[in-house]
Amino acid sequence: MSTLEEKLHEKIPGEDTGIVTRNSFCDVCAPGPHCGVTCYVKEGKILKVEGTDGHPTNHGLLCPKGQANRQYVYRKDRVLTPLRRVGERGEGRFEPITWEEAWAEIVPRLNQVKETYGPSAAAFYSGYNKWYRPFLQRLCYSFGSVNYGTESSSCFTSTIMSWRLATGADFAAPDLAHAGIFLGWCYNAYYSAYLMPAGVEKARARGMKVIIVDPRITPAVEKQCDLHLRIKPGTDCALALGLARELIVNDWVDHAYIQENVHGYEAYRTYVMDFPPARVEELTGVPADQIRLAARMIHENMPLAINQSGAAMVHHTNGMQTHRAVMALSALMGTYDRPGGMIPAPLTYAHSMAGFTTLDHEFPFEKYPKDAPRPVGAVRFPLWDEVVGEMQGCDLARQITQGLPYPVKALWAHGMNFRMFNGDRELERAIKELDFFVDVDLFLTDSAKLADIVLPCCSSFERSEFKVFGGGFGQWTERVIEPLGQSRPDDEILCELARRLDLDDSLLRAGPEACVRYILRETPVDVDFLKANSQFPQKLEGVKVIPVGEHGFATPTGKFELWSTIIEKHRGLDPLPTWKDSVDAASPAEYPFRLVAGARLPTALHSRLHDVPWLRSMRPQPMADLNSADAARMGVRRGDLIELRTSAGAITVAANPTRRVKEGTVHMYHGYREADVNSIVPAGHNDPYSGFPGYRSVRCAVVKKEG
Repeated sequence: MSTLEEKLHEKIPGEDTGIVTRNSFCDVCAPGPHCGVTCYVKEGKILKVEGTDGHPTNHGLLCPKGQANRQYVYRKDRVLTPLRRVGERGEGRFEPITWEEAWAEIVPRLNQVKETYGPSAAAFYSGYNKWYRPFLQRLCYSFGSVNYGTESSSCFTSTIMSWRLATGADFAAPDLAHAGIFLGWCYNAYYSAYLMPAGVEKARARGMKVIIVDPRITPAVEKQCDLHLRIKPGTDCALALGLARELIVNDWVDHAYIQENVHGYEAYRTYVMDFPPARVEELTGVPADQIRLAARMIHENMPLAINQSGAAMVHHTNGMQTHRAVMALSALMGTYDRPGGMIPAPLTYAHSMAGFTTLDHEFPFEKYPKDAPRPVGAVRFPLWDEVVGEMQGCDLARQITQGLPYPVKALWAHGMNFRMFNGDRELERAIKELDFFVDVDLFLTDSAKLADIVLPCCSSFERSEFKVFGGGFGQWTERVIEPLGQSRPDDEILCELARRLDLDDSLLRAGPEACVRYILRETPVDVDFLKANSQFPQKLEGVKVIPVGEHGFATPTGKFELWSTIIEKHRGLDPLPTWKDSVDAASPAEYPFRLVAGARLPTALHSRLHDVPWLRSMRPQPMADLNSADAARMGVRRGDLIELRTSAGAITVAANPTRRVKEGTVHMYHGYREADVNSIVPAGHNDPYSGFPGYRSVRCAVVKKEG
């Protein structure tokens, strides 16, 4: 029999130990895979976390980031009270104030900007996370500003643009359960989607083939790959066009599907004829024989499902066109909205996909201001403006500093992170020019140190909220611990701001629950039932899920558009998914390497986790991965200091020679304050279609540092 001391040491729940278990979820990463977390709590403090058994997302598992949630919540730099700046911006000198004192400064300052320059002179921005975004977007529009923007200005939304242009749907996901072949484009799931490999392995056991397209030799390549197409970074579009040519010339495409469902096939067919295997090999580095083999494998193992990435595939100046070219393969092979192919997945609530629709989109846009100017970025990135309609944050620094076409003088942000952008020091300098800046955050980050007022918010363990999960699940979560210090949930902060500003918005003023009920009012979701059963996601009975094969195409032509009738209206943009080298214009003689900024680590997410001790201990120094042969030629060993130099600047990091990366390439994770790789990605190196930064195709020099 275990003693009480042993039970306490093992954190065993019970009346004798005083330890209880309460269920919540991890919100460290993107909203789709939010994993169930069981917290062991004693005297109001979390002792440990583990995955929740039977949860529909993670089935009891957690990744390293999720396992570190306790350290994340109790980080030493948690903001526990409202703060007012008393030093220079960025200096980090603040004084604690009350919430009343904070509101007394915030409300008149925002209203002053509104009265002096117009409501759109105030921008409203969301970094991570995404759960409160419907509230923030509606508040922005109710305030009268069109300038609502998010970190999705450089993450994921480019893929949504691509799908909307091609099909009218928000997104489509691979149907691994019925696929005959999985084209794993940028498939690095052991690092960035840890739940996916189990599904791939199960499908492989029944005979599904796997082709992986990746410049690196990843664990997925080693464990789950039948054919690895080891591509040169930034040349994915050319490879997709080359595969399409092989499928067409061998008459392996689905002519009946194309005839009925595809617009622009003949123009597309003519274009891809310029990408024979020999030329594609020259462009991409993938051997011509492997290109032919990949096309044959697709033909012989249908249906085709394709992995996609909201980062690696689209973080090039030809990124959205690349995504269009890759997803065009599902149209050629007749597998879009078909079993085993790409299944449309509508955004259900707060950027999560549960298989049904709500009034999540209508909720903010019914307050969109009339006769307002276009949002930031609309002139520079008009396609983004038409398809997405939000502020493009990658143009925010320019508009703040230039004041054109109108001034931006104030910024209200949640989780602001200037390091999310290329040439990010420009945004840092621009923020310093603002009249007023409020940042809502868990931590006193480098971006928060630029704010006039910092407001403390809650982690997922300190708040309740409505959530949806894939497969038609919903949950109204409950907090597992009380909010630390004076922190408050983001949605409550936003509703209180609406009241303090006296906005003409009865829903926001009524509070978060009233807003959620309004968004769900045309669904059979029973909020009261969910609140009464808050410890576990519930299968939502009666919600309308469109069957596979019946989604249709909400495009101007009513078909899958290989030739985009929306893009053709925009001068200088190609209606077909065309190839263009995405590397910057710097001299290849001076900068002979290709820098890939943002290559994933299994223990990091942007800069959010660099200050979590367990996770930082896995790679204490900022390190760049370079090919072992390249390192040997330069006399560089592991741990040696090297300088990464681009046309925009230089940083010094430790070297990590490895066979996993291709010769001539350097892969560097982002977000380090001491070695900020995004600062040397040139400002202006952006995709003209989406505005996304070209993080992963920058010319670079590598120089060994002596001493």
